[in-house]
Amino acid sequence: MIFITVGTHYLGFERLIKKMDDIAGRTKEKVVAQIGSTMYKPKNIKYFSFVDEEEKILEFYKKSRVIVTHGGAGTLSTILSIKKPLVIVPRLKKYNEHIDDHQLELTEVLNDRGLATVVYDVEKLEDALNNTNSKTNYQHPNNGTLVTFLKEYIRNIET
Repeated sequence: MIFITVGTHYLGFERLIKKMDDIAGRTKEKVVAQIGSTMYKPKNIKYFSFVDEEEKILEFYKKSRVIVTHGGAGTLSTILSIKKPLVIVPRLKKYNEHIDDHQLELTEVLNDRGLATVVYDVEKLEDALNNTNSKTNYQHPNNGTLVTFLKEYIRNIET
């Protein structure tokens, strides 16, 4: 199963959900999405807006072959902790998906360390999904440097 999560931000993520809906129409793999505030309603994906219990979303994470997500620090930290293949499509200001481009910094670090595949152009998303298992190192980041970076990044967002 491919699971997509866009987080709880008040702006939608049409670019990601529309492209994944298109991909889902051509794959035999089950695709499920948490679409948040996205206005576009998928035709080929089983979806829901939000969950009221974190355990529910964790079950989707655990059942997935790969997770496609936005670049939110909390979501990324959780997914990394359960060692799932990860494709990140950061929300970008130029598409009115976020108020700034802060998701780029974190996603670049994860990409550089081989912990995720980052896709900036959704036209390359299908290729990333097809190649994810072969090119990503899914080891949980036990080294102090990345964990410290994530903790500091989250603290800066919260203040």
